[in-house]
Amino acid sequence: MVIATDSAPVNNPQAEGIIYVQGVPTTETRLTLAGTLSVSPMAIGTWAWGDATWNYKPEMFDDIAKTWDALQDESSGINFFDTAEIYGKGESENIIGRLLKKSKEEGKTVQPVIATKFLPWPWKLSYPGCLLSALKGSMDRLGVDIVDLYQIHGPIHIRSIEVVADALAEAVKQGLVRTVGVSNYSAEQTVRMHAALAKHGIQLASNQVEFSLIRRYPETSGLIAKCHELGVAVLAYSPLGQGRLSGKYSAENPPSAKRRFSNYPMKELTPLLAVMEKISKEHDKPMTAVALNYVMCKGTIPLGGARNPEQARQNAQALGWRLTEQEIEELEKVALVGDKGTFWQHG
Repeated sequence: MVIATDSAPVNNPQAEGIIYVQGVPTTETRLTLAGTLSVSPMAIGTWAWGDATWNYKPEMFDDIAKTWDALQDESSGINFFDTAEIYGKGESENIIGRLLKKSKEEGKTVQPVIATKFLPWPWKLSYPGCLLSALKGSMDRLGVDIVDLYQIHGPIHIRSIEVVADALAEAVKQGLVRTVGVSNYSAEQTVRMHAALAKHGIQLASNQVEFSLIRRYPETSGLIAKCHELGVAVLAYSPLGQGRLSGKYSAENPPSAKRRFSNYPMKELTPLLAVMEKISKEHDKPMTAVALNYVMCKGTIPLGGARNPEQARQNAQALGWRLTEQEIEELEKVALVGDKGTFWQHG
């Protein structure tokens, strides 16, 4: 069933605005996170910008810069970029910092929304100090005075959710971040973080989880519905199954073993890919657009990767149309539910 949009939960004015798509997502569609950030219905995930996991080399920067320029065009409709301090050991943030400076020097009018993440290793115990120190490092690399969305990268911290929430609240109070979110949190953990931040008068903006046609767990577990109930936007990472749903790979040509999320043998995905290919031909859209459109239909904001302008254009083709309920049912008959993990993915 396609999730219809809803406005902010009753008696929760801090969550004002629409947090997921109503009807057809377009280049003009804007969603509102925590009543503060105006973002496109899909984002660009930048893990591959500077990270050896994706075989990044410095000479690739020119293609990334061209991708950035293409997305800075108002007609692209995408203004939202997600990174993290751990991506390329800070190099992803450095690259975005260079691109932001470039856009400013060129007088670009589009103001991108930048999200980054704090990695709460279990041995980080001194809150809020460790979080604020990491945040300032991210700000230096990004070259910004304030971060739009600052997220806890995973529920791997030993200190309680309430202690981490107090640290996030301190970042807001010091004017270092506009909004705060989490990633890989379960429904129960999201509820706790939401309540802990609410004591400071702060709305939890988002929970970023792996969600795609080969990991429907966040929907089937009730996590997406719970987030919506709380006014928390759901950001979907790996919406293309780390390339497995792009049409580029097959049982005979599998992706790199480094791509560990939803690491199913490509042979198991053959029935799903066949349905995706059929739908893509019917809509005259690339398979990537089918995968991304599905994720938007389920009430989440996909974070699709793009390392060159062509990939960015393919991602953008997920806008301007919507899968039918019948097509969604066809896809879900052969989609995979997946599961959660004990360490990293609780949601």
